[in-house]
Amino acid sequence: MKRYLPRGVKIALFALLALAILALLGVVVMSLWNWLIPAIFGWKIIGYWQAIGLIVLCRLLFGRFGGPRGRAGFARHRMRERWEQMTPEERQRLRQSFRACWGQAAPPESSPSA
Repeated sequence: MKRYLPRGVKIALFALLALAILALLGVVVMSLWNWLIPAIFGWKIIGYWQAIGLIVLCRLLFGRFGGPRGRAGFARHRMRERWEQMTPEERQRLRQSFRACWGQAAPPESSPSA
């Protein structure tokens, strides 16, 4: 028999895991910086909180920490390719099926502007 954790416990465990990963990543960045950068460039060593700040700065500048983009980008790209290969009638049928599925009313038809 499986035992399920309450949602609040799962959130707390996830937050603790995220903090532990950030702490470990800070130590790794600080250690690598202090090992390589002063020897290569002659720059100063950094502390733990400066390493955390460097991680946050990199996240802001570059958006991701590398790694795979996941299947979301692949699925979006695949759907775009399918959409471009559809005829206008097929596209309209697909729009109508989405509207029927999600319960949205059809948008008013707009007149083409010259």
